[in-house]
Amino acid sequence: MTSFFQTPLSRRHILRAAGAAITLPLLDAMLPRAMAAPSTFKSWDKSNVVHPRMICCYIPNGVNILEWVPTTSGADYELSPTLEVLKEHRDDFSVLTGMGHPASPGGHSGADTWLTAANLKSKPGADYTNSQSIDQVVAELHGQQTRYSSLQLGDMSGTGAAGHSHTLSFDVNGTPLPSENSPRRMFDRLFVADSADDRAATLKRYAERRSILDDIAGEAKSLDRKLGANDRRKVDEYLSSVRQTEKQVERLQSWIDRPKATVVETGLQLASQPGDAHDRPMWLDVMLELTYLAFITDTTRVITFEWSREAGGYGGGGENHHELSHHGGDAGMLKKLAAIDRFHLSRLGRFLDMLKSTSEADGRMLDRTIVLFGSGMNSGKGGDHSPKNLPTLVAGGQRLGLKHGQHLGFDQDKHPPLSNVLLTLAQKMGVETDKFADATGTLTGLV
Repeated sequence: MTSFFQTPLSRRHILRAAGAAITLPLLDAMLPRAMAAPSTFKSWDKSNVVHPRMICCYIPNGVNILEWVPTTSGADYELSPTLEVLKEHRDDFSVLTGMGHPASPGGHSGADTWLTAANLKSKPGADYTNSQSIDQVVAELHGQQTRYSSLQLGDMSGTGAAGHSHTLSFDVNGTPLPSENSPRRMFDRLFVADSADDRAATLKRYAERRSILDDIAGEAKSLDRKLGANDRRKVDEYLSSVRQTEKQVERLQSWIDRPKATVVETGLQLASQPGDAHDRPMWLDVMLELTYLAFITDTTRVITFEWSREAGGYGGGGENHHELSHHGGDAGMLKKLAAIDRFHLSRLGRFLDMLKSTSEADGRMLDRTIVLFGSGMNSGKGGDHSPKNLPTLVAGGQRLGLKHGQHLGFDQDKHPPLSNVLLTLAQKMGVETDKFADATGTLTGLV
């Protein structure tokens, strides 16, 4: 990985190395490394697709909670120093504080449980057990109408490790779904037409996968008669995953000959890298631009985006986010942590600008797009990595029934579970259910 910092050389350093006492001219190597140029991507004027959409954006390591939480609640609350970055969007989002996942262990597994609310130690004898994430509950409904049932984005591709996930999405069996971190690969996947040879190879691969799945299902059924009750339950769970995979293959096959949406890459800096200080702000922007394009073309309606993995992460200039989250109450570290928080919110604000500037039916694209933003960990007053008082924002979705322009504050030791928020968002996306994880109902005030 490219180093985040390219330390500029000082005159003193060079003179000391040369063993000389002369004045050097200003060299390029002495200058700070420049940041990436601003994006030239232009949002579309109008969306012709009127459907609900949802993106869940995750920031690791919590925030400087002291500058995040507003001091007053309700519709007339005063924006906190950090949330002041979003003042132009005040009427389009709600601040939720004091809430958390009671079953979550906290620490560096925050991304694993943010959208599942799972107790990762719930199964006796198992080191790690997760459950279905709320985005996949929503994807089961909307994925029937789109090329991709959902997309997973992150600053590291793949799934990561148990407790240090590179993804926010988990299927019905709690299996992680891999993320993509390359803007170029994501753009090609979404919008570049496949050749005839590519389609033939894909269909062959699907057919081989179906054959393998059929063999697996047949062997599992024959084995079932020889197993005890506990093992039969495990096999049933496994077969459920096989059936889900079969459905995915069938859906993908149905789309193979249907043309992808036509999108030009003008203004998209698709070569941006997540692990490069020069590229970091642009990488966040281009991934959100691809999100916007995937939504406006109805290529998918459900996206999760892990901006950085837990126990990692960077600020806009390459600052070590994880190290600063272990601030121990140090004022200097807290100040730097708040700067990272404001950087993240500035990129979120730009994304909201795109959604608001695009008209759609009787409103704006944002009005039918739900944006969940937050963290599954709170670094607290002393950097303790707590699962309580998780920083949470919900934006958009007013035409779907969400209420905004408010701060809903709860007691961090006595509050409705954060699952109530997740259930609320799923219902507003059209999912007909009154149950999810440990939810006790929808969240009063948000609807």
